[in-house]
Amino acid sequence: MSSTNKSLLDVATQKIVESQVWRSIFRHGYPDTPLNQSLVMMGNVFLHLHPVKVSRQAMKITYTWCMGGISFFLFLLLTITGVFLMFYYVPDTNVAYQNINQLSSAVSFGHLVRNMHRWSAHLMVVSVTLHMIRVFYHGAYKPPREFNWVVGVLLFFVTLFLSFTGYLLPWDQIAIWAITVGTNLAPYTPLLGNPVYKVLVGGGAVAQATLIRFYVGHVILLPLAGAILMAVHFWRIRKDGGEAGPPPPSRRELEARERALSTATR
Repeated sequence: MSSTNKSLLDVATQKIVESQVWRSIFRHGYPDTPLNQSLVMMGNVFLHLHPVKVSRQAMKITYTWCMGGISFFLFLLLTITGVFLMFYYVPDTNVAYQNINQLSSAVSFGHLVRNMHRWSAHLMVVSVTLHMIRVFYHGAYKPPREFNWVVGVLLFFVTLFLSFTGYLLPWDQIAIWAITVGTNLAPYTPLLGNPVYKVLVGGGAVAQATLIRFYVGHVILLPLAGAILMAVHFWRIRKDGGEAGPPPPSRRELEARERALSTATR
């Protein structure tokens, strides 16, 4: 009975793999050999971000603490919860604060989703900061990974700007005066002080134009820039040989370990 079921499963799998729908999505055959596995990984833009083989040392939790993966997970969580909040939020100074109150009191699971969005934003700033500290400690900014370090720094600033722009959206007194203090630092930018302030605020003070600019930057420009930079970041990790960390043991060290092991087993 088991052999019959197995044969039926094999026949069904073979038909699916040989169908036009499968071939239109996957350009290579079923990954049943090392060659096909490599071809599938190289021919798919999503799978190509992951290496075919990963060193055992790079898989240790104590090596990376999964800070990069946690940051990416928080970004996805922020995207999902942010889309939910967009259905109930209007970037208008007359109704923005009321929308937030209604979201927390009258919308099903609104208070939960808003808190998930807020705490995920705080945690993402922490995780990205810890990720950069870990990468710097392991010397991953050194060649040939210096370009990816620059991409990571840009992602760090995108994360900070996402948190900064999102802080104004509730349009309460804390948000208004915090953004007022923050934007008042823009005129002190060398060479481009006043233009930077006008681009951020859209006038002489934090008002409706500021809320619209921060809203567009928070939900469109900055997430799009972050997604593009993350795709480049993951691709460069793949091309640079995986996660950077302590170098693998040399051949002499491996031979010395083998000699010590053979001596101990005698």
